[in-house]
Amino acid sequence: MIILILITFIAGYILIAFEYAIKINKSSIALLTGVLCWSVYSFFSPEKSLVNQQLSEHLGSLSGILFFLLGAMTIVELIDSHDGFEIITSRITQTDKRKLLWIVGFITFFLSAVLDNLTTTIVVVSLLRKLINNQKDRLFFTGIVVVAANAGGAWTPIGDVTTTMLWLGGQITTAHIMLKLFLPSMTCLIVPLLVLSIHFKGTIIRPNRVKSNTNKILLAKHQSCVFFTGILILMLVPVFKTVTHLPPYMGILAGLGILWIVTEIIHGKKEESVRSTFSVVQALRKIDTASILFFFGILISIAALQSSGILTELAGWLSKSIANMNIIVLSLGILSAVVDNVPLVAAAQGMYSLSQFPQDSYFWEFLAYCVGTGGSMLIIGSAAGVAAMGMEKIDFFWYLKKISLLALLGYFAGALVYILQHLFLGL
Repeated sequence: MIILILITFIAGYILIAFEYAIKINKSSIALLTGVLCWSVYSFFSPEKSLVNQQLSEHLGSLSGILFFLLGAMTIVELIDSHDGFEIITSRITQTDKRKLLWIVGFITFFLSAVLDNLTTTIVVVSLLRKLINNQKDRLFFTGIVVVAANAGGAWTPIGDVTTTMLWLGGQITTAHIMLKLFLPSMTCLIVPLLVLSIHFKGTIIRPNRVKSNTNKILLAKHQSCVFFTGILILMLVPVFKTVTHLPPYMGILAGLGILWIVTEIIHGKKEESVRSTFSVVQALRKIDTASILFFFGILISIAALQSSGILTELAGWLSKSIANMNIIVLSLGILSAVVDNVPLVAAAQGMYSLSQFPQDSYFWEFLAYCVGTGGSMLIIGSAAGVAAMGMEKIDFFWYLKKISLLALLGYFAGALVYILQHLFLGL
């Protein structure tokens, strides 16, 4: 059974990687892979009811991620339809590729720490479409956005789902994780930026911004209202989660409802043809639904690996085969580029107790860094990467050739900084 599930997963993984060669949309492959992995697991399992129960549990958590993604993408699309991003892009006048690369990288890094890496990627990639006309240049910037979003999300409890898991599980505390992982996470971004800056030359070409007659109807105050309301909603989602103890998707859906009401009030007295242009219904039509289905297919496939015990056995094998804890954690980080970091962290939480590694211990903090940033090494290794892949149609092998090595260098550089600061500074 385990061999068949692995073969199915690897075959699907390869077909997704060769999407442009075989001319089949990756979303269809991801969905089929997910269903086949669970079908094999169910067929060979003696307890069918247990398999269905596990599937329902995973579906509950995954649907939360999908609804969060749906809500965030709709809010971003609403802001875009109201030319809200013009408020930011009009202030970014830099056209030198190197300088703009650093600006975008740092904006993404710090925004990801406040929001989360997935939401930040959606917002910043939408901004890049307004800043950069050339598709080839925009792909490089998007690749750095993925690296920066994952690095920025690793050093705060709300920046990445894995740090949130460790925070809620009592393995880490807010002050310690921010203090000890800020410098390693920053190094993880700076190293790829330095390397890429050596070869990245020239100036970018801004897209020609042509306002339609419909857009002329927008007042500046309405543009600002939708922009700042939308951004505030995204920033308050972690606060909503902390106060209510409800999942983030509840906060994003509540925020979407609020923004929906705001736009209805703003355009309530306009003609129907104009209202529909700025409506949530129109925004829902424009978001990339195929990317959401691809996201679901990837995650449900990995859920099958987790439920069948493959990931747990792999983590156990690492512990028995490798005595050095640094190598184990680094290996888990690299593994997170292939499989989702959530089940890896869940497996680690189940394998290692707080009595063995107390709260804020070296192990948990290093694990938070490694699994948070390791996913940048492959485009489908993180939620941020999958979102960027769907939004910009990034080819798996293009990312592997152009960005993966940069992400790998940043990953090990940040890990080295964490180890050194622990040895010499006692942090």
